[in-house]
Amino acid sequence: MSGFDDLAALYVNTSLKKVRTESHTQLLLNASSAIMRKEGVSVDEIYLNDWTVPPGVQPDMTDEGWDRDDWPELWERVKAADILVVGTPLWLGEESSVCRLLIERLYAMSAKLNDKGQSVFYGKVAGSVITGNEDGIKHVAMSLGFALNHLGYTIPPQADCGWIGEAGPGPSYGDDDGQGGRVGFDNEFTQRNTTIMTWNLMHLARMLKEAGGYPRQGNDREAWKAGSRFGFENPEYRS
Repeated sequence: MSGFDDLAALYVNTSLKKVRTESHTQLLLNASSAIMRKEGVSVDEIYLNDWTVPPGVQPDMTDEGWDRDDWPELWERVKAADILVVGTPLWLGEESSVCRLLIERLYAMSAKLNDKGQSVFYGKVAGSVITGNEDGIKHVAMSLGFALNHLGYTIPPQADCGWIGEAGPGPSYGDDDGQGGRVGFDNEFTQRNTTIMTWNLMHLARMLKEAGGYPRQGNDREAWKAGSRFGFENPEYRS
């Protein structure tokens, strides 16, 4: 039995392509998920463009006038995962609009708490996979890392990976290189970072699961609302 058999990972591809099989980002996500599957992690995948997910920051946007919202169904899969990996292409140095939509809908769930009164995202880990043919991997990883950490996800060391080609128009990750190979597949930097990110996600998820998540002391929102201030002693706010 692998030490990761009881972990669940969710890979969300926020490509702008309508069809998953045309997504370059999917190819690099596959490289990471293959490592997890080999180690016994249960892997789930969502291609966000396969679903009807309106923009917004409410748990169910049909309450805001939209005719349909698949997010409540997808949320159950997000909630079940110990590990979240967000994949996005680069456009003008930023994550895709579909990726930003995902962050908005994750934010919509930020009021939900676990049984310790903490953010429902506590005890879960997250990373990002980024592809494109211009610079911007670290910028997008910074933006996504902050957003996910702010929600409650824990970000392990080196929790991002990606591939970009030469500046300007050119082939994308996985395109035919004209010599019988695939563009980017032999890039050692990308291979190394993808491997390290994947293992660090598994290691940290393993440690958090064994620890039962984070201790309740000092971060229980329900206790704060009930009157406890966790030792907050700023004299300006004493009654």
